[in-house]
Amino acid sequence: MNISQPRETARPQALNSVRAGGNPSRVRGTERSEGRRAELLAVGRRLFADTSYDALSMDDIARQAHVAKGLIYYYFRSKRGYYLAIIEDSVADLVSSAARGLEMPAADRVHRTIDGYLRYAELNQAAYRTIVSGGVGFDTEVHAIRDGVREAIVATIAEGAYGRTAIAPVARMGLLAWVCSVEGATLDWIGRPGLSRETVRELLVKTLGGALRAIEEIDPTHPAPAPARRDD
Repeated sequence: MNISQPRETARPQALNSVRAGGNPSRVRGTERSEGRRAELLAVGRRLFADTSYDALSMDDIARQAHVAKGLIYYYFRSKRGYYLAIIEDSVADLVSSAARGLEMPAADRVHRTIDGYLRYAELNQAAYRTIVSGGVGFDTEVHAIRDGVREAIVATIAEGAYGRTAIAPVARMGLLAWVCSVEGATLDWIGRPGLSRETVRELLVKTLGGALRAIEEIDPTHPAPAPARRDD
């Protein structure tokens, strides 16, 4: 799964298939299959939000989803496959939410990216905690998914700040350090929601400005964009 790209919905794929001369009944079957899979993912996100991975059996999941256990195995092969699919689905939502607004000016795009990131965390707290914490224990596959999220956010910020995603190691490290600090701040914010999303967004925008200025000091080939500069 390429998490840097927004997910495609089943309906456009089905429409394209019809236009290409596909079998309408087969298209409807594909739509139903995608819809059922999406329903199971939604159930799983709710279940794993309230109950630990080890405490949920496939029988529990099937009972809560009101489906036969075999259907879950059909779509996901195992409980672990189901769990990873839920995380990847959540990640796709997070990345696509943060990456919208590509038509905006660079400074507005950065604001939009941070606001979308915070909005997702606020509305999907359990999924966000799972993504950032790396899943159940030290799970290398889930950690790899989390690292992919970080790289996708770094690329989005780099595009807004420098107009490109291919950046030098110093710039990447500076932006990655900022993203990791954003994760910690966001976890604290959703756990103790005393500040508005707008306030947290502006605070994170200003700390990003500090990171961009620090990157420029160490590597002048990556100058901080005008909105991040201070008037001396």
